Amino acid sequence: MKTFLLCYFSVISGLFLYLYQDPALEESIQRGSEIYADFCVTCHLTEGEGVANAFPPLAKSDYLMNNREGSIRGIKYGQQGKLVVNGATYNSVMAPLGLEDEEIADVMNYILHSWGNTSDKIVTVEEVKAISKVAAH
Repeated sequence: MKTFLLCYFSVISGLFLYLYQDPALEESIQRGSEIYADFCVTCHLTEGEGVANAFPPLAKSDYLMNNREGSIRGIKYGQQGKLVVNGATYNSVMAPLGLEDEEIADVMNYILHSWGNTSDKIVTVEEVKAISKVAAH
């Protein structure tokens, strides 16, 4: 019964999102899924699970959900050094991917709406453009 209820809830919530999701967000997520498949899947894998001790997970990622600006910055400019995600420390390098601001917004929207992640705010091109290489303090 518990499994049935979980499946039922998943179907109903998925249907709700499908019926009421912003069409611009839906299009961005679709484009983002293609960008993810081209640039991100090698390290972060098909379900965003990452590789233990090497590449952090994007699925149900506390870092991603709590560090939106830093996540965008990492995609835009690359990232290196220690990073704690879901309680595990990663210390690797992510090279800049060379993506345009629109592509970064799209892949962020895809990631923020996949694998257990949810966001109530769409990532826009303007938001990505406003991210500088160095974090403001």
